[in-house]
Amino acid sequence: MKSSAVTVTTSPTLLVEKDETNRYVYLHVVGNAIVYLGGSDVSSSNGLNTEKHTTPLEIFLPINERLYGIVASATEDVRV
Repeated sequence: MKSSAVTVTTSPTLLVEKDETNRYVYLHVVGNAIVYLGGSDVSSSNGLNTEKHTTPLEIFLPINERLYGIVASATEDVRV
């Protein structure tokens, strides 16, 4: 298993790089902000929003898909 810490900003921030295999990724938002998830065009109006202070979110990523995150303001730390 690989793990990383990513600081998500108000610009689409790459959370998970593409890979040649299908895989599950687990995301945990460390602080109180909502992180919106999606593709490279993710925004606070079109992204899947995360819940604050919950157990890690499991997401299935197909072959060659990337996952991005964005916050509405400031920054937020995410564990992947």
